[in-house]
Amino acid sequence: MDQASVTVVSNISPYSDLPPICSKLFEAKARKGLTFDQIAKALGKDEVWVAAAFYAQAKFTDDELARLSRILEIPVAASLGALGDHWWPNRGIGPMPPTDPVIYRLYEGVLVYGQAIKAVIHEKFGDGIMSMIDCTVNVLKKPDPKGDRVVLTFDGKFLPYKTW
Repeated sequence: MDQASVTVVSNISPYSDLPPICSKLFEAKARKGLTFDQIAKALGKDEVWVAAAFYAQAKFTDDELARLSRILEIPVAASLGALGDHWWPNRGIGPMPPTDPVIYRLYEGVLVYGQAIKAVIHEKFGDGIMSMIDCTVNVLKKPDPKGDRVVLTFDGKFLPYKTW
């Protein structure tokens, strides 16, 4: 594949729901042959957080946008103009239930194990929720003789419900 001619079809999901600059970020990432992990390390961030920001689900600071623009060799003014201080994420993209197989399996995991996970959280922590705001997400590849395993870790702060 000629990386100089990489384009993202921006009129299909999930790109059609994103600010147009996001397609430019994905195209530049592909042209440079970079992974989210490589970009994250250059920015001093986590790979899942950087991927979320590419999908307009997290907000880069102006400094991060400028550094990202230099890494991807795109005009700083374009990224700041589209995703700068005036822009805020509209979190939670896509149809429900999800139609993408990977996202659907995550959704299915919550459908199947959600009540059990909730019960265990309440037993261990009390009445409250796990924050998705004060949370980190990690994806690891675990070798296994029967086929590599995906290890997902959600590390969220427990927030007890307030009583008054």
